[in-house]
Amino acid sequence: MPMLILLIVFVVVAAITIGMYNGLVQLRNRVQNAWAQIDVQLKRRHDLIPNLVETVKGYMKYEQETLEKVIKARGAAMTAQGVAATAQAENQLTSTLKSLFALVENYPDLKANQNMLQLQEELTTTENRIAFARQHFNDSVMTFNTALQTFPRNIIAGMFGFKASEFFAAGEAEREPVKVQF
Repeated sequence: MPMLILLIVFVVVAAITIGMYNGLVQLRNRVQNAWAQIDVQLKRRHDLIPNLVETVKGYMKYEQETLEKVIKARGAAMTAQGVAATAQAENQLTSTLKSLFALVENYPDLKANQNMLQLQEELTTTENRIAFARQHFNDSVMTFNTALQTFPRNIIAGMFGFKASEFFAAGEAEREPVKVQF
């Protein structure tokens, strides 16, 4: 009889451990999927930038420094590895694109150019998709990290080497208030 009770306890503990482990694997996979969604949107953004630069280049003959900064920031963003490095590089790219669009305001012909308008619309749509994907990613990271830190999952997570994920943080440029001038 004591052996039967011991066997039942062992089976119950094993079932609970397996359930917690599988739950952590599912949460980790959601985080990885959410990151992949961000990656897709960032690639779309990176693909649009050369077209934008080519459209702008003919009009902005005296703004080569800004265009070079955009190209350099795009290159850094494309080669960034990991959440923190990618976030930093993408935030820098966002900042340089804002500078570029601010300069576009000084060129009425460029502002009215159909290609430019279409590219701005596509980039705006992509930025919105990136923002949504970031939010989803950070929500997934929060759920995963919370699961890793709560008892008794923290024991299972430690036993099987699960590590907390990093959040995709906003950069300084994105934290600044929007300036409205009339």
